[in-house]
Amino acid sequence: MQPFYTAARVPRRVAFDDHERVIQLELRRRAERGDSMGSLDRDSALAGGDGRYTALLSEDWRIWGPNGGYVAAIALRAAGAATRFRRPVSFHCHFLGVGSFGPADVRVAPMREARTADSLRVTLAQEGRTFLEAHVWTSDVRDGLAHDHAAAPDVPPPAALRPFEALLTEAQRKRPSFPFWDNLEGRPTDWVPPEQWRPGAPALRCWYRFRPDARFDDPFLDAARAPVLIDTLSWPAACRAHREDDNPWMAPSLDLAARFHRAPPYGEWLLVDARADVAAEGVIGFSNRVFDESRRLVASGGGQLLCRPRPPA
Repeated sequence: MQPFYTAARVPRRVAFDDHERVIQLELRRRAERGDSMGSLDRDSALAGGDGRYTALLSEDWRIWGPNGGYVAAIALRAAGAATRFRRPVSFHCHFLGVGSFGPADVRVAPMREARTADSLRVTLAQEGRTFLEAHVWTSDVRDGLAHDHAAAPDVPPPAALRPFEALLTEAQRKRPSFPFWDNLEGRPTDWVPPEQWRPGAPALRCWYRFRPDARFDDPFLDAARAPVLIDTLSWPAACRAHREDDNPWMAPSLDLAARFHRAPPYGEWLLVDARADVAAEGVIGFSNRVFDESRRLVASGGGQLLCRPRPPA
């Protein structure tokens, strides 16, 4: 379960030296219940070649529908399969509809093939209906102007924090949750128990590690972890400014942009610094940053969410 939590710090109430035991216990319980866990590698795999591929959208990445960041990861991986270069530089997509769980046609077409960079157009479609269109720049250039003034948040490292599984009570862990969250281990930097939670700033900071595989040899798949997090943490950040029991809205992504400031690999743990500063007139803007454990800014991006009434329970 992915809870809402505020920016206020609270004292730790229990030791966290047994958090791995708690995680393994919870995963074992899920396995006994028949719950599955997604794999970003397996669930974004592509069949085909020459810019024409097939992907299988997995139910294990469901939030409302197929998670937008997960669908974007498939598009980025397809660009990686079609480009001449080994590094993603930027990604931008429009979500033109909601995909269905099952096969999807993935097409990659070159927009520009320069000496040092490729621009590619990627589309995902089902039954002739395009539900995502993306543009991706790739390159292998490494020499150029260099500086880094990106200030990382002053938060503890993941080893000093407890995972959600160890922070939630037994009853809270049993509450229904979207399958997507089983694919990540999250360690919040500013945990507040649900019963103490109050609305605050629309921002959050949390370490995340993908599971069962935390990192990947394919540079485009390894980099794809960043847009998954940039997209997904936008709504939880926005919700921190509102009461959970007084929020009649949901807000799917209209678009998603990601800029990759460094070439992969990025390491196992990624720190998401997410903000959704303005929600007005039916849209929510978000701007998120992703740091690695050495506090380097590896990716940043944002987009817009479109508010829609929640369907009846």
